[in-house]
Amino acid sequence: MNNKASAIWKGGLKDGSGTLQTTSTALQSTPYDFKTRFEGAEGTNPEELIAAAHAGCFSMALSNILGQSDLTADSIETSATVTLGKDDDGPAITKVHLVVKATVPGATEETFLECAGKAKEGCPVSKLLNAEITMDAQLT
Repeated sequence: MNNKASAIWKGGLKDGSGTLQTTSTALQSTPYDFKTRFEGAEGTNPEELIAAAHAGCFSMALSNILGQSDLTADSIETSATVTLGKDDDGPAITKVHLVVKATVPGATEETFLECAGKAKEGCPVSKLLNAEITMDAQLT
């Protein structure tokens, strides 16, 4: 299965701007620029989209792994914080921190944490990222 997105950028790094599109139309000419990416201005940026992808991927992976233990979550709420830092070559995604709160009837804390750890390591977005990935997991 292949998914597709595209970007159009016009101008220089600091004075230019771009738009992002996805085939699904979830993003349609969604604007981004230097200020949204590096200065915290309102709007999206690649790192925010990676955070959304990681949170969604992790939640689905955790649901799958819980199912393998005959458990079904009432809810899984995941947030991902992507840190854009620097390495020797310049800007780099250096860390991702996941925070997950889940309600899973019948799950013990031990089983839940084991499943969450497997999901953190095994979700496809985690496998893609070359960054430190940490997590706080809470069974509610």
